[in-house]
Amino acid sequence: MSTTETRHSAATTTPNVATVDLKLEVLVLPVSDVDRATEFYTRLGWRQDVTPPGSGIVQFTPPGAATSIHFGRGLTTAAPGSTKAFLIVSDITTAHQQLVTAGVDVTDIYHLGPNGPVPGADPDRSSYNSYATFTDPDGNTWKLQEVTTRLPGRIDTTATTFSSNQDLMNALVRAAIAHGEHEQRTGRDDENWPEWYAAYMVAEQAGIEPPI
Repeated sequence: MSTTETRHSAATTTPNVATVDLKLEVLVLPVSDVDRATEFYTRLGWRQDVTPPGSGIVQFTPPGAATSIHFGRGLTTAAPGSTKAFLIVSDITTAHQQLVTAGVDVTDIYHLGPNGPVPGADPDRSSYNSYATFTDPDGNTWKLQEVTTRLPGRIDTTATTFSSNQDLMNALVRAAIAHGEHEQRTGRDDENWPEWYAAYMVAEQAGIEPPI
């Protein structure tokens, strides 16, 4: 047995191997003009983070995001404008308006129909199906995608988190609408609405069956 085979065998048969969280921290963005990119992402309202003195790195974090971008001279050999990434939003109409207000050239909102893109947000506002796209001055592409209910297995069902006040507010509004429909179905007022709201919001984020 070769050394490579021995190592592979050991790696696949060793029991109780500890796992370590791997948190995606930074996406390196290829840009041609650091000052121009800095002005653009500042205008978007992204947070500019402190970086080590003398590093030449400029770092920004989108509102509510756990992953940042950074750019600077000599950080990557990728061609400026070659990055494509998604920005997940809970309300694509509001996110689109924020970009327009910031003076960003963003496409109209569209959704995917049976025969391709269709103007406007998805009529049912179903998750993963409403989009808008914009680029930075170098042509790096950012696609907004509206997600309110995750597909099963996409997140930890034991944890419910909201990255901003806006996301929490939007979740409460959706829960209130669903709860109103619940009361109409049952024909009575639900005095235990806080518990129902909580169950609905957890289920929605985890992609599991919500209460009815």
